[in-house]
Amino acid sequence: MRKKGVVVKFLSNMAQVQDYETAEIFLCKLRGKFKEQKIRPIVGDIVEYRVVHGKDGVIENIINRRNELKRPRIANVDQVIVVVTLKKPQTPLKIIDRYLVLVENAKLPLVIVLNKTDLLSDEEIEFFESIYSRIYKVLKTSALKGDGLDELKMVLKGKISTMAGMSGVGKSSLLNAISPGLSLKVNEISEKLERGKHTTTVIELLHLEFGGWIADTPGFASLDISGINPEDLKKLFPEFLAYDSQCMFGDCEHINEPNCAIKLAVEKGTITETRYQSYVEMFKELTEGK
Repeated sequence: MRKKGVVVKFLSNMAQVQDYETAEIFLCKLRGKFKEQKIRPIVGDIVEYRVVHGKDGVIENIINRRNELKRPRIANVDQVIVVVTLKKPQTPLKIIDRYLVLVENAKLPLVIVLNKTDLLSDEEIEFFESIYSRIYKVLKTSALKGDGLDELKMVLKGKISTMAGMSGVGKSSLLNAISPGLSLKVNEISEKLERGKHTTTVIELLHLEFGGWIADTPGFASLDISGINPEDLKKLFPEFLAYDSQCMFGDCEHINEPNCAIKLAVEKGTITETRYQSYVEMFKELTEGK
């Protein structure tokens, strides 16, 4: 009888498949047809498998992927969790905006987690929310005090998520707080999920005790936006979309053109100054020397 599971790890020609219903792990071989067709599953693939003996099985079918991240190579990602902090360490707003642009470019839903809120004043939290809550879902968490953890669990439950953020923002601490069985060492999530950038990379989905899977996302860590077309950058700022068609010029770059609806929205405060400045900096970076 065929069962359904998700590939959580791939080892040579064997895949670790976690059963959807029981959460049991089975070590599965690939049927010969996959080798003949030069097809192999990747982490995150939803598969149909058959138990052969004990914890051994065979993958019979790979369900069509909804999407695929290139680095790390993970299929069927439901969302990216962007974890940021304003103190210890401070994630500069322009760095946050680069993360958001990269996730938007990957065409994935995202949630911002403002962590270590126990270090922040109400005014600092309100300032952050005034910039980002109008565009994205923002969770406020403190792994130390336990604030916001139930809401984070609800966001992650039953989904395949990836987690992005600077070193030290508390990704491992958050995961340990919501799923203690992971027992991740602080600052070790990348080391656990990507065992050496210059050796064979082993990508692994970590199963959350309350349901769902999580992986770190080193592909966003470099913050390299060079692969983005300058003309497409404005599409990666969701708050621009409502105003873009109102500009005098259809191909308005929102930099020096007259009667620019985006610049007018910044003056009125409906688009925040910090977000616009991030756009200008990234646009100039992408167009330098071209």
